[in-house]
Amino acid sequence: MTPPPERTVPPRPRAGGRDGSRVPRFSPAERWVHRTTALLLGLCVFSAGCLYLPALAELVGRRALVVTIHEWTGILTPVPALLGLVSRAFRADLTRINRFGPHDRVWLRAALRRDHRRQERPAGKFNAGQKLYASYIAGAVLVMAGTGLLMWFTGLAPLVWRTSATFVHDWLALAVVAVLIGHIGKAFADPEARRGMRTGRVEREWAAREHPLWRPDEDLVGDGHGDGPGNGHADAEHQIGGHERRVR
Repeated sequence: MTPPPERTVPPRPRAGGRDGSRVPRFSPAERWVHRTTALLLGLCVFSAGCLYLPALAELVGRRALVVTIHEWTGILTPVPALLGLVSRAFRADLTRINRFGPHDRVWLRAALRRDHRRQERPAGKFNAGQKLYASYIAGAVLVMAGTGLLMWFTGLAPLVWRTSATFVHDWLALAVVAVLIGHIGKAFADPEARRGMRTGRVEREWAAREHPLWRPDEDLVGDGHGDGPGNGHADAEHQIGGHERRVR
């Protein structure tokens, strides 16, 4: 008789990722906030285009419905981020984004010089460009919501306020569209960054190359099962003083 085949037990994955080559980057809560905000903001921008561009208006029709969609998606866009505050992982990353240190100035100078050398672009979990983008979008969404409310509820303010709100709303909308196009272009140019937002994990090699000050092994955010950050700010950004002297 032929002996039964020997059963093998697959090796257990290492802590850094499923096979040791991938590391956790975003928790499920953070990915939910990103996707929901992107959906609401996309609908808001598309509905605005249908209201202002004749070609889109003729294609879609039903202007009253488009106005309603635009108003409510504009009001609801900040809500996912507010709900995300219950996640410790999301709050920890907000703190990272709100910290702009010496290494971020080094990164920006290298970006302006179009210097792509790794040592010239020090970054923690988020680079300076991502921090500026997130801050800009957060501020723009709040301003757009405020000016939109003045335009929606005409009795809230006198005519001169509503006229000014319309001017700010329209021109800021154009600036937001331009920034969003740049953000989407950057995302399409970096498949691993998109994979990190889609699955929550990234290649260890990519993390070391693009975010050399980030220490994912010390950052216990998520791992696909929870939201608790280990030490909150595991990046080596607090050690940037010596690093910046070296890269200079």
